[in-house]
Amino acid sequence: MRDLRRGMLATLPLAPGIVAFGLLYGVMARRVGFMPWQALAMSLIVHAGSAQFVAVGMWGVASGFSIIATTLVINLRHLLMGASLAPYLRSVSRRWKAFLALWLTDESFAVAVAAYQQGQGSHTYLFGANLGVYLIWPASGLLGALLGSAIPDPSRYGLDMIFPLAFMGLLSGFVRDRLGLLVALLAGGLALLFATTLGGNWHVLLAGLLGSAAGLGLETLRGRR
Repeated sequence: MRDLRRGMLATLPLAPGIVAFGLLYGVMARRVGFMPWQALAMSLIVHAGSAQFVAVGMWGVASGFSIIATTLVINLRHLLMGASLAPYLRSVSRRWKAFLALWLTDESFAVAVAAYQQGQGSHTYLFGANLGVYLIWPASGLLGALLGSAIPDPSRYGLDMIFPLAFMGLLSGFVRDRLGLLVALLAGGLALLFATTLGGNWHVLLAGLLGSAAGLGLETLRGRR
């Protein structure tokens, strides 16, 4: 229970960003014809902010197959997150692994990996982080759907910067040497490059894969030296 509480509390600094984007999602869902309960159901079942935004944006103008294929591409980054968590979950049962993967988000992954690297992580801590985000996201989306157009666009007030700034803060805990800083800068630069040249949502996955490969190569080279 102690680790569960710690995991939930670790997500609180990210709550303002989650709430802001949840409200915006609820407003967008209402504009394309969702009822409030339908917006809530998507948050409870899908529980993936980026995928939900894309699905709502394509709703009514694209086929179901196109929506599924696009959201699949966006969520392929979960393969990278799962692979990063795998070494810490070797002693955990498959049932627990499946349970943890079900509600894994960018936010809960970041705080959990940071805790693991500090020697304070556990599978119940990760579950607490997952649960913390899961309690905030659907509720904020439902509130946005209920209030509808009464909620202004968060980007007008710079609230859309909360997520990037929060993740930059989390990133600082991962960068412990020059190699880590180099890999972070390289992955960020590649993401920006691919976002402006490729279009779509491939930039996150490609930057993650190439950044990881570069980090592995540099780590191997440093070990040989």
